[in-house]
This record gives sequence, C-alpha cells and structure tokens, in this order.
Amino acid sequence: MINYEYMDPKEIRELIRTQEITGPTAGMSKGFTQANLVILKKEYAFDFLLFCQRNPKPCPLLDVTEPGSFNPSKIAKEADIRKDIPKYRIYKDGIFTEETTDITEYWEDDMVGFLLGCSFTFETSLLDSGIPVRHIDENRNVPMYKTNIPCEKAGVFEGPTVVSMRPMSHEDAIRAIQITSRFPSVHGSPIHIGDPCKIGIADISKPDFGDAVTIKEGEIPVFWACGVTPQAVALQSKPSLMITHAPGHMFISDVRDEKFSVL
Repeated sequence: MINYEYMDPKEIRELIRTQEITGPTAGMSKGFTQANLVILKKEYAFDFLLFCQRNPKPCPLLDVTEPGSFNPSKIAKEADIRKDIPKYRIYKDGIFTEETTDITEYWEDDMVGFLLGCSFTFETSLLDSGIPVRHIDENRNVPMYKTNIPCEKAGVFEGPTVVSMRPMSHEDAIRAIQITSRFPSVHGSPIHIGDPCKIGIADISKPDFGDAVTIKEGEIPVFWACGVTPQAVALQSKPSLMITHAPGHMFISDVRDEKFSVL
C-alpha cells in the first residue's frame, strides 16, 4: 500500500489528476494545508466573498482566483482546480446533480474559485500532540452534520452552518481547544462540545456528509465549523451553478500548516 502521508503535495495532485487517487484526502501530505473549494460564476462572486467575510468560522478564505483562472496561485502555483481534487460535486439551481473527478467540461471563462481553510490542516498538530483522530484511525471520511446554527446572510447566500466532529476524551478535548485556537484560518477552535441535540443534530450516528465513526465510552463529541457549509447553503440559496469539492475530498496546497498558525 502506498503511504501518502509524507508525499509532496505536487505528487499527490498529479496522482489525483490522473485519477489514481479518488478518495478522501485526510492524512495525505502531512504538514501541508488542505482546502475546501467553491466555484461560482462571476455574477455570484461578490455575494459569496461577502458571505465568507461575514462567516469566517465555516468559510475562512485562503485564496480567490481571478475570473476565468483555474490556478490558485497564492497557495499552489502549478495547480489546476478543475482536475486536482479527487471528487467534485455539481449543484444546479440548488439541486445536487452529480459527482465527478474532473470539471473541465463545466468550466466557463467567468468562473471564480474560492479556496477555504479546512480542518484537516490542524489534524497534524493534534496527532503530533498525541491526540487520536478517529476518522484517520478508522480510515473513514470525517463525519459532518448540518446544524441549527444559521450563517449570517450575504446577498443571495444563506443557510445553516455545517460542522465536522471528532470524538475525544475530556482531557484531549481541552488540549484540542488550545491547539486549534492557533489556526483561525482553518476554522480555529470548536464551536460546540458535548450534546449534539443542542445544535440540532438528532442522531450522531447518521452524519449528513462523510462517515460515522466510533465514539467510545467516556468520550465526548467535539464540533468544528466546516467548509462543507457552502454546500448546505447552495441547497437553500439555489445559485444557477455551484461546483464544490465532495466532502472530505480536498485540495492539497503547497503551503505549510505553520503559515496559518498563530503562536
């Protein structure tokens, strides 16, 4: 089995581009920042930019491409956001229509790409501090849930905050708060700890995105704002076309995690 943990991001992106990697990217290119992706036509770009500024927890901006450009030059100079993500989702008029491994046929000259911080980035620091990350241990996609926490509306965009969940002991949860608070550009500290019902999650064993993971006796669920939020927003706001990464299938940048750490 190939070990992707210490592979260079450019090598990973090449394997993704040739579709040798089509699954979730958690744990790949350890130490390099991963990003969520949202692509919109230019007519929606200002509203979405404002949405990100008003909702920095779920939508922390790392880079925005020029209209028509598919290269996120600020975080990866030789990348192509049309091909360098393992799996994409297409939303048309608020309806999820398909998943694909290449969006070249959908690309238009007025499209703008938004790269958003991803919680996979701070997982390296959690692991280095001896805090287990369950979805990596179980080789699953991180569990993600829609909540009853509304995002602040901007233009046409509105909808619920999505969270990712990692079960931890009480002691590890305290340390995780301290560690992740140093990464405000990749969601930062948790937005909820404990009872999932208090944020509108009826059944923790049935995530809206990703896979369920084991919650052991004595552990509590810890929830971070998640970059899948725009996908829930797309379902409610219904832009004519929104292209995103498939949950857990991220863009791996050339930027090291430390750049986004506030010591």
